[in-house]
Amino acid sequence: MKANYATTTLARMAAFAAIVLAMGHAQASIVIAGTRVVYPANESEVTLKLSNEGQNPALVQVWTDKGDPSLTPSEEGGPFLVTPPIARVDPQKSQTLRIAYTGMPLPQDRESVFWLNVLEIPPKPDADAADVNALQFAFRSRIKLFFRPAKLPGQPGEAPAQVAWRVVVKAGTQHLEVRNPSAYHVSFSTIDIGSGNARTSIDAGLMLAPGETRLLPMKGKAASSTEKVRYEAVNDYGGVISGEATLQQGES
Repeated sequence: MKANYATTTLARMAAFAAIVLAMGHAQASIVIAGTRVVYPANESEVTLKLSNEGQNPALVQVWTDKGDPSLTPSEEGGPFLVTPPIARVDPQKSQTLRIAYTGMPLPQDRESVFWLNVLEIPPKPDADAADVNALQFAFRSRIKLFFRPAKLPGQPGEAPAQVAWRVVVKAGTQHLEVRNPSAYHVSFSTIDIGSGNARTSIDAGLMLAPGETRLLPMKGKAASSTEKVRYEAVNDYGGVISGEATLQQGES
């Protein structure tokens, strides 16, 4: 009985290890040409290129959403029409997506943000492999889709430098108050306060909407008004804008 139990346990462990290894080697074939899409309001459409860098054909399904990743392609996904919504992309080939604004009313004094979803569906196994147990993975990517009205004040690349940084104390705990006064979204990849052993890192991946103020808890050594905030923000092309700002002290 013990031998059978041990054999069964080893078999399960081997099967689990095989699954983990398969997941480790699984990777998407479809590559999106960009990390975000900017839609100027005065354009009739914008395009986005998908490339299949794998060895097999890939079926892709594309749709937009308003920020809820649980929405399916058949549900309301915002004021954009993406064509083709479903496409086959052969190995080492590409597919151009056309994104058109439907005209749904949106604020004209600031940017609006939506999300573009690209779902890569693996091909069905060949008839010869139909009886072979295999794991197949569908890969989904989501990138930001910004609707940018015409004649917004300032330039998007200047928005990170306009952000105001302030230390406030709430319930005895230091928080970093971050305020975006611009008409553009600002996406930070890194935020650091201080330097060396006294450096405090804050919520990587933070995106501030136009006019938004966010309160972020701070960990580590208390920050003083003499310290600087050093940040890296992401521009329209996925590049990095590095900068620093003065850390202001606020009231409790």
